[in-house]
Amino acid sequence: MRILSHITDIAPYVPGKPLEELARQYGISDAVKLASNENPLGPSPKALEAVQEKLDGLNRYPDGSGYDLTAALAERFGVTYGQVVIGNGSDDLLAMLARVMLDKDSQVVVPHPSFLMYSIVARSAGALPVTVPLKDYALDLSAMARAVNEKSRLVFICNPNNPTGSILSHADVVSFMHDLPQDVVVVFDEAYVEFVRDKSCVDSLGLLKNGQAVVILRTFSKAYGLAGLRVGYGLMPEPLAEMLNRVRMPFNVNSLAQAGALAALKDDVFLSESQSLVHREMDRICEVLDRKGIEYHTSQANFLLIKTGFLADAVFEALLQKGVIVRSMRSYDLKHHIRISIGLPAENDRFLAAFDMVMDELAGAHGSV
Repeated sequence: MRILSHITDIAPYVPGKPLEELARQYGISDAVKLASNENPLGPSPKALEAVQEKLDGLNRYPDGSGYDLTAALAERFGVTYGQVVIGNGSDDLLAMLARVMLDKDSQVVVPHPSFLMYSIVARSAGALPVTVPLKDYALDLSAMARAVNEKSRLVFICNPNNPTGSILSHADVVSFMHDLPQDVVVVFDEAYVEFVRDKSCVDSLGLLKNGQAVVILRTFSKAYGLAGLRVGYGLMPEPLAEMLNRVRMPFNVNSLAQAGALAALKDDVFLSESQSLVHREMDRICEVLDRKGIEYHTSQANFLLIKTGFLADAVFEALLQKGVIVRSMRSYDLKHHIRISIGLPAENDRFLAAFDMVMDELAGAHGSV
């Protein structure tokens, strides 16, 4: 069997540990999962109702164009129908972009640490990801601009950035884009944009409407609580959207996902409740960490990056044994950091109590780094 070398060189993406795996490994049935930045409130009740109504039609293929959802997204964001592409999660859109824009002679500019799939989709197309280190836990636009060359095709901007939760200001992004070559497309991955409170955050939609070569990727997996249905979408110039639709797999967004996402998009009350919960609990957790002198990075997303002072994998494993699933950041080259999702108050209380115990145990056993 002959596998292409640029594929065998890809390090696989490792998702957050599921609750079922913890139950199998440790026999813990009451664990809390704060690892994958999911919505702790669950899905919108209106989305659940819409999905239920579609169950009788599962013998039929979904609308391959996703017409109703695409039209609703176009109306919501004030763009044309032809500027919207839907996907099986925003990862699906990343893969489409790679198929349309990348080959073995091209490069992409990727911040690091950031979402690991950027480098994976680039390598899957044979392209070279050029990584640019963060500066003070934020994207370094000056360094990213210097990394752009004649082979560059895409620049990835995760905003808010995963795993740091940092954002970029509109003024800084406008300045950054001013000197980019016209054939370089800037991809704004905005999976967490609904949680942003900082008003200086870049208005990517405004850039698109002003004719800039940008792609905006968003998802129903986070604020809308539909991670299990896998629905994402992209907003972009019509000519590029047309090309993505040429390579988009048939029926890539299933019937239940389309129905649930359409209903969730219209449920502004649920979205507001999700935002309020995250903001309230984020502030509360940060206050506790401040009192204890534990370092963290201020986040505009629904997760928090915490510097533990111990090896991240050790903290991760110790918390697992107490029934709390977080995310070790070792794979992001942050070997002393964990990332936690903001959960329900009781889930966050359980994390804080378990984290206290783990930090005491590790300090007693090893001392801090």
